Amino acid sequence: MKRWIVRGLLGLLTVLVLLIGYGTLIEPRLVLDEEQESVEIPGLAAGAPPIEVAVLADMQIGMWWGNPGMSARAIARAVEAEPDVVLLGGDFVYHAGPDVEPEVETALELLAPLLESGIPTYAVLGNHDYASGAAEELTAALEGAGVPVLLNESEPVPGTGDDPLHVVGVGPVRPGLVDVDQALAGLPEAAPRVVLMHNPASFPEMPAGSAPLTVAGHTHCGQIALPGLPNWSYLGLTEEEEIVVDGWAPEGYGADGNALFVTCGIGFSVVPVRINAPPQVVFFELTPPTQE
Repeated sequence: MKRWIVRGLLGLLTVLVLLIGYGTLIEPRLVLDEEQESVEIPGLAAGAPPIEVAVLADMQIGMWWGNPGMSARAIARAVEAEPDVVLLGGDFVYHAGPDVEPEVETALELLAPLLESGIPTYAVLGNHDYASGAAEELTAALEGAGVPVLLNESEPVPGTGDDPLHVVGVGPVRPGLVDVDQALAGLPEAAPRVVLMHNPASFPEMPAGSAPLTVAGHTHCGQIALPGLPNWSYLGLTEEEEIVVDGWAPEGYGADGNALFVTCGIGFSVVPVRINAPPQVVFFELTPPTQE
């Protein structure tokens, strides 16, 4: 009997070692998931060509044993696709040292192919950007490179028609910078729009019909997503922050006429492991509503 117990324990240990090896060396560094989604956006002119949008989030520069190589690969893939607009969902920096400049410089270096491509690009900041003390320097660096950092405000995307697509940027939940009313202020009521936020917890605050497509990051899709346990995540989400962790929010979540997609992002938080939650770049094809 003892022999079988020992063999069983050795078998479990072997599986655990293999799983950790996969989660640290293979999935997060070699596997890039590409999601392709199509969404009808009210306000887009009938017969207008689709608008292609790429979404990237959570580079997490400064995380121990981080993942800058995958960030570079995901950015290169987004540029290669030649979308009409790229949205950056925050957490560029994970935990900067006393001097945030090295992490900010690294983030801008990784983004260089995108910045040089001329593709209209918009960003929001995330909770780690603020917690690391890098928010001010990141904002200055990104906007100096031509990337508007949207803090509860909106901007039209050039080249998207006479009634252009607008990007609405909502501030991060932490440190309490969410102001949905301000984000929507000044936005023409019928303007086609996509809402960009870092933390999906803000999504239920969007008024009905104001966010036909909302994209968010922050969760890393659980980062360690065990099959059969869809609600489990190392993030330890509290009851006060019950949020959608991965992909499309279920029907009925949020106000009528609104939709939310949460990307897995690229980097890490807490531990440099991804299992069943690979780094991701998401492409959306935005089309006018189907005429009935």
